[in-house]
Amino acid sequence: MNIEEFRDLCLSFGGVTEEFPFDEKTLVFKVMGKMFALTDVDAFESINLKCDPEKAVRLREEYSGVMPGYHMHKKHWNTIQMDGSIPDPLVIKWTRDSYELVVAGLPQKAKRQLGVL
Repeated sequence: MNIEEFRDLCLSFGGVTEEFPFDEKTLVFKVMGKMFALTDVDAFESINLKCDPEKAVRLREEYSGVMPGYHMHKKHWNTIQMDGSIPDPLVIKWTRDSYELVVAGLPQKAKRQLGVL
């Protein structure tokens, strides 16, 4: 997967916006203003995804290309290496899981705006 494919994936989910809130190279994807994914647009060596804390630990133990979220709350975020060690279908699933985890935590009003209620 390359940066364009990852961007297309993230933008395919409802209510998603992209922005550069930290610097000119850290691309952040948000749903209703809440982050669910981010990456370096220049290097695209890794992505950060939100994850259920228990699942996050399991994934880190099972896959060498998954580690605690770089510059993120390590309990809730994983960094996924984009070096091909993680198959694209897993990256797609984990990105969707991250999005859905954030959507599940949104206020009722935001969920209604997204059409998930």
